[in-house]
Amino acid sequence: MKSIMQREKESCYICGGRATEEHHCIYGTANRKLSEKYGLKVYMCPYHHRVGSQAVHNNYFVDIRVKQAAQQRFNEVYPDLDFLKIFGKNYL
Repeated sequence: MKSIMQREKESCYICGGRATEEHHCIYGTANRKLSEKYGLKVYMCPYHHRVGSQAVHNNYFVDIRVKQAAQQRFNEVYPDLDFLKIFGKNYL
């Protein structure tokens, strides 16, 4: 499914630079598939995805902000569904 978080695949979700990598906002074995199903993914430059100190996979605070934004967007797009029941955790 397309991202419900971001329209442009070319721009990094964090810095607006050139995005070359896809990030599933709620990751892990089962949650990655659920993120794909519900469109909870963003596009990032390598620095903000996995390489730099501010990368979503290296920085708890960046990671939690992305997850919170994903949960908020999920609640807007799918008001009849329960995020907690689907993903097993509340990030808000």
